[in-house]
Amino acid sequence: MVDEALSAGAVARRLGVAVTTLRTWHQRYGLGPSEHVPGHHRRYTPTDLARLEIMRRLTADGVSPAEAARWARQAPDPMPNGTGTVAPARIHPTGRDGGGSIPVGRAGPAARGLARAAMRLDAAVISETIAHALAAGGVVATWEGLLRPVLAGIGERHAATAGLIEVEHLMSRCVSEALAAASRANVPTGPARILLSCADEEQHTLPLEALAAALAEAGVSYRMLGARVPVAALVEAVNRTGPAAVVLWSHTRATADPTQLSALLAAPRRPLLVLAAGPGWRADTLPAGVVRPVDLAEAVSLSAAVRDSLGQSRRD
Repeated sequence: MVDEALSAGAVARRLGVAVTTLRTWHQRYGLGPSEHVPGHHRRYTPTDLARLEIMRRLTADGVSPAEAARWARQAPDPMPNGTGTVAPARIHPTGRDGGGSIPVGRAGPAARGLARAAMRLDAAVISETIAHALAAGGVVATWEGLLRPVLAGIGERHAATAGLIEVEHLMSRCVSEALAAASRANVPTGPARILLSCADEEQHTLPLEALAAALAEAGVSYRMLGARVPVAALVEAVNRTGPAAVVLWSHTRATADPTQLSALLAAPRRPLLVLAAGPGWRADTLPAGVVRPVDLAEAVSLSAAVRDSLGQSRRD
């Protein structure tokens, strides 16, 4: 772009936005034209255009207009890049050059805010957002409407860019701590009749931790074995504790070996219910008698039902 002032129409064409959008950004956020010649309309300078480009890019990435405007106003004046054009200042609320955003699909404003906090590596805001959601809506609603969309978005961005590892680690730690706190706040009474375990070599534990917290919230006692449980160890735990139900989590096809489920069904103290949870399992490979819950709510419901049926049979 040549170093000249532009009309609102010219800026709108360059940015691909409507002139009315420019007026809104000017009136609400102070991102208007700064060059004023007496007797003429104000015109946009290269600095104005660079800041509007930041505004356009951030809002397209899902950042709220108010926050995008704040970052745009903080941008330094652009410097000529030696080619007769002006290199627009690059700034992003991640605090680094570029960075993009975390897609959260149709999730609501809370998920978008959590995604922005994750990109900023703002552990305090992440934890506060999750804690508020858990207190207001419970574990299942928080997992489905807030945590799962953001975690999936981080995974999507990582798959596309091989980045955001630091974001994933911080987010996972905050989620794990929040779910553990929710579990401690709702310690059920009675024997632990539900056994939770990851499949052999499976390291993704957060969905299982969400199930544990949801079971505790529903008053259902459980045992958690955690990540990477070899099938022999899992069968031994079943034989020693005699659970009414076993939930075996697999996040990927690589860890979803159906022989693990068959081993549970053949255990001397076979559980009443075996749940194959997670996207790793294929319905057409599951042994007869194994149930595949469609979501967290169904896993909680099935676990509670089998616990209740066992208690009823003992009373009878």
